[in-house]
Amino acid sequence: MPKDYTEIIERQAQHVFDVMAPRASEADMARLRAAFELAREAHAPQKRKNGDPYILHPIAVATIAAEELGLDINSVIAAFLHDVVEDTSYSQEYISEHFGEDVEFIVSVVTKQKKEKYTASRQVDNYRQMLNSVQYDIRALLVKLADRLHNMRTLSSMKPDKQMKIAGETDYFYAPLANRLGFYNVKTELENLSFRFRCPHEFAELEGLIRRDEDAQRDRLAVFCDEIRQTLAEAGFEGIDVDVQYRHPYSIWRKMHKYGDDFNHLKYRHFTEVVFECPDVAQEKDMTLRIYSILTDRFREKPGGISNYIDSPKENGYQSFHVKLLADFGRWQEVHISSRRMVRDSCMGCLAERPEDNIQKWIEKFRQVLREISRQNDADSTVFIEKVVTSFYNDDIMTFTPEGTAVVLPQRATVLDFAYEVDPRKAENAKYARLNGFLSSIKAPLRRGDVVEIFTDPQSRPQPDWLDACVSYKAKKAISSYLAQVPAPPFCRCGLCMPIPGEEVIGFRNRDGYITLHKRDCPTAIRLASQYGDDIESVDFLPASTLYPTSITVKAVDRYHLFIDLVECITNELKLTINSFNTETVDSIVTCNIAFGVHSYDELESIMHHIASIPSVDEVKRNK
Repeated sequence: MPKDYTEIIERQAQHVFDVMAPRASEADMARLRAAFELAREAHAPQKRKNGDPYILHPIAVATIAAEELGLDINSVIAAFLHDVVEDTSYSQEYISEHFGEDVEFIVSVVTKQKKEKYTASRQVDNYRQMLNSVQYDIRALLVKLADRLHNMRTLSSMKPDKQMKIAGETDYFYAPLANRLGFYNVKTELENLSFRFRCPHEFAELEGLIRRDEDAQRDRLAVFCDEIRQTLAEAGFEGIDVDVQYRHPYSIWRKMHKYGDDFNHLKYRHFTEVVFECPDVAQEKDMTLRIYSILTDRFREKPGGISNYIDSPKENGYQSFHVKLLADFGRWQEVHISSRRMVRDSCMGCLAERPEDNIQKWIEKFRQVLREISRQNDADSTVFIEKVVTSFYNDDIMTFTPEGTAVVLPQRATVLDFAYEVDPRKAENAKYARLNGFLSSIKAPLRRGDVVEIFTDPQSRPQPDWLDACVSYKAKKAISSYLAQVPAPPFCRCGLCMPIPGEEVIGFRNRDGYITLHKRDCPTAIRLASQYGDDIESVDFLPASTLYPTSITVKAVDRYHLFIDLVECITNELKLTINSFNTETVDSIVTCNIAFGVHSYDELESIMHHIASIPSVDEVKRNK
């Protein structure tokens, strides 16, 4: 029996009107209905891939915008109209004239621009267009999230290549964006729909494993939940919701890859959610700690198993109190204690009224950095998107200065990211750090809760490898700016023979005009001379302030004080810094490998001569 699409369209559109009526004026409701009628007329000839009338898609997007995201009237109007300009003959000017500039702006952002030539690709240019809108209004991105969510929910009607394209966009761009804007439910659904269409076999396998685990654990987890309810009821708490939530396939898959575990050995495949009602936001922490105290009187608590996201919310606004408790059946259980407001705000994201304004701070920071990135990379949209994703799309970690000031950084951030976030000028002279009181490299990765203290040296300066040790845009930009001011060397050294000033060298000019220096006996130089003789350049490789890394091997007869004599010769007499010193003694024969930096070949020969004169040293040679 054929579907009565007219009745379906009317019913679904009426649902949008019913949702919006309590929070819109009569005049706005009239505009909303007019937007629906225009969309229905404009899309009348069009069908979706599954054969449904196309208008069902704008209605679904408007439903998500109104009901699931709780957007304002103009955003829902724009949701009805979001494909009208792109797919029909109606213009932006028409939208502006009949529905206002506000609606027209949102529609313009979600409309893919048709160009003869794209800066990078249509996809990348579209990302950039949407991100640039954040500088003016966040709502266009939220309408686009609603659009993407419905497209993902109906992706099964697409061909496999189209599924991969849309799923890849979702996993790379839209799901992380939903996470950073605080829409946890949207983020989770987008991640799992993307995973389902990108890796259907893995997704189906994990779904089956989760269902089997739920069946196997159901009875004892139900007993654990009942014990929590009873314990809290006896303490006077009423209306507490206690439920077990299994993590979704994508979350399980990500944890398996992160920890290298298979499904059966992965810890905390589920968590127990304890949700309480608290009409006064100011009392939420107190109630949380009372519940925590009562539960830890009944169940043993895992040492170091607390994560307090109430005092230190994630930058996407997430709040809860996580603790690990030992159930009576002998397994640690992850328990999340939250108020209903905290749970609700995780769904409402950046639109929720929060006691903490983390998301709004993030949006403002996002806008500022977008402006800076745009100025730096106007001509390169691919670089633009990569920097945005690297800087802002990962979850955050909260670190601290020794004085207790919180510093929020992207995951995988290092000490250098911390240094540039706190004080860019001081960061340029960073030499080493202390993490939680322990000596650390400035390239060391950071974890949530780390206390970081930076130590400087006036002689220390940013190095090219610092760029690989940073993830934040702020650090990378500052380091790149510094390195851009440092004069580039006129040549580079062969990575095989590694010549130093004072040695007999020859240069070869490549097609880009750069010269590579080789020792004259270097096998690569000999090969190049036989094939590209016209590219040979005479070069004077003279000593300067640069230190060139080198290493030597010393063989000696073991004796008392030998190690001290070797170190004193290099550091005290020759005033050089030792980079590494490895020694092995076999049958009274000592072999030392010593690495350090020299300014020239003459200096290296002088060092080797000094070391060779030390009593009991038999042989000193330079390592190749």
